Amino acid sequence: MAGHIDAIRDAVIGGKHGDIKTIVQEALNAGVDPNAIINDALISAMDVVGKDFGSGKIFVPEMLVSAVTMKNGLDVVKPLLAGNESRSRGTVIMATVQGDLHDIGKNLVTMMLEGAGFKVIDLGVDLSVERLLDKVKEIKPDVLGLSALLTTTMPEMKKVVEELVSQGLRKHVKVMVGGAPVDRVFAEKIGADGFGANAAEAVELARRFSVK
Repeated sequence: MAGHIDAIRDAVIGGKHGDIKTIVQEALNAGVDPNAIINDALISAMDVVGKDFGSGKIFVPEMLVSAVTMKNGLDVVKPLLAGNESRSRGTVIMATVQGDLHDIGKNLVTMMLEGAGFKVIDLGVDLSVERLLDKVKEIKPDVLGLSALLTTTMPEMKKVVEELVSQGLRKHVKVMVGGAPVDRVFAEKIGADGFGANAAEAVELARRFSVK
């Protein structure tokens, strides 16, 4: 079993996105527990990738390829996990705010969160405040992740937080924000719970938020 787990971890860390499905399937065929594949191989590997990115050992392109590799591996395993959602670390809604169509950073955070064991609902780009609030009411996520790449759309994040407060939802959901023009000072100013400078930081934030 250890050999298969190591092979999957090495494939994710090395970004072998074309091979990962075969490697994961071979592990399943050998009787490796799907939960072990997720927790001990895929999530463990992305933890290494996140740390390497945070230390400057690798950069966004390498992290993105590893995240895609991890997601391809998850796609093979997830159908075999009955009741997997009950073992989720928590539910996260991800969205790019209204007026902003950029999604590369958001997509990377989404994949990293999935690799870390979260259930992620990616609402896409250009989300209005009203649409976001409707989804928060419907899904009742643990965390709401908001992304913006344009400085002109950053005020939309403030509007979302204000509306969460206005509608009595703020105490039920943690809000994290990110994007190139966003920083910690801005996050604190608008009343967000945290700021992720990159995908690895966003995952660590979500993990802290999900600790019951």
